Amino acid sequence: MGVTSSTFAAERPGTLADQAYRSIADRLVTLRIRPGEPINDDRIAAELGFGRTPVREALKRLEHERLIVAYPRRGTFATEVQIADLGHISEVRLQLEPLAAGLAAERASDADRAELTRLLTRLAKSSDSDDDLIRLDMTLHRAIYAATRNPYLEDTLIRYDNLATRIWCLFLDRLPGLAGHVHEHGPLLRAIVDRDAEKARALAAGHVEGFETAIRGVI
Repeated sequence: MGVTSSTFAAERPGTLADQAYRSIADRLVTLRIRPGEPINDDRIAAELGFGRTPVREALKRLEHERLIVAYPRRGTFATEVQIADLGHISEVRLQLEPLAAGLAAERASDADRAELTRLLTRLAKSSDSDDDLIRLDMTLHRAIYAATRNPYLEDTLIRYDNLATRIWCLFLDRLPGLAGHVHEHGPLLRAIVDRDAEKARALAAGHVEGFETAIRGVI
């Protein structure tokens, strides 16, 4: 099951290549472009309204991030979702997500804290629609990563969150309790806003562990 609306397109504009990257990544992560599906850069450029050059730059970045793969003389395809990768992805996230949560609690600016507080309100009012919840989940993660004030950590975590969310979307029809999983972010956001780094780290670790446990429960 894929999410049907754009998650990344509304983020900071950046270059045309950045915008193309976010639009294509959204389709890949939420499975609007299915695993194994061929990627035609001319068709995507026409659909998104970008030139071929920014689309090709975006595709190079997406290949580096393991969302697409290019084969000589065969073409470019969305990568298959390998469940064997779940452990590897969780291993990295279990180290970096608590780090990010703790740094966000320590470093968040007033503007960051205002945004996280706004997201807490949005979370409380969120619907139970799978599309809305997945989109909100990704927005919450990105707000936390941005609050670390470490662009290298932010970029790394976005990459791994994309891969994890792709696995989540693949099993969405079989996973119970999506709303509960997303609403776990409430106490985490509150801990960051309250500058409680220790609590934020513990909650982030529990969130990653819960994600892996949920996926393994249906495979």
